[in-house]
Amino acid sequence: MRRMTSRDLALVATFTGLVAALGLVPAVYPAGIPVPITAQTLGVMLAGAIIGRWRGAASLLLLLVLVAVGLPLLSGGRGGLAAFAGPSVGYLVGFPFGAWVIGWLTEKAGAPYRLAWGLVANLVGGIVVVYAFGILGTAWRAHLSVEAATVSAGWYVVGDLAKAVIAALVARGVHAAYPGLLHERPAGSRARRGASAPV
Repeated sequence: MRRMTSRDLALVATFTGLVAALGLVPAVYPAGIPVPITAQTLGVMLAGAIIGRWRGAASLLLLLVLVAVGLPLLSGGRGGLAAFAGPSVGYLVGFPFGAWVIGWLTEKAGAPYRLAWGLVANLVGGIVVVYAFGILGTAWRAHLSVEAATVSAGWYVVGDLAKAVIAALVARGVHAAYPGLLHERPAGSRARRGASAPV
């Protein structure tokens, strides 16, 4: 991981704010399901798809730190250490890992951003990875079997598939407007290339 610049930090803070803002969307609590349906996984997908693995993961880590110190940034106004003691803990822990995997897959694909590959990245990181942590956390904190926790996660799949499509479409638009956002060449290498260019 390279040292973050002031621009990197600004992007991290922006996406932390975006995920927090998505927490204002009211959560849905299906009957008998211990973890609510929220819009914040959309923010996880957008962070990884737009600003890459390290900055995307950092934005979600920052969110979790702010939640831990008591800010009510999770859906439903939840915050504080109590948020990590409930059945949602696995999904929360999975947020930065999901963003990292989405960003890594997106970066590996290279430019230009391809919608189909971006969708695959969102599905792998935003659903497979986040659900893996989430199901284990739900089984642990809600005292369910892994099988029962997996069945309960089925309530989230349709919504998260829609989020994956939305995030891929938004990311394609952002990368079309700001090419090189994920693959910027260090300033020093640009300067050296310019110095060695023929006159």
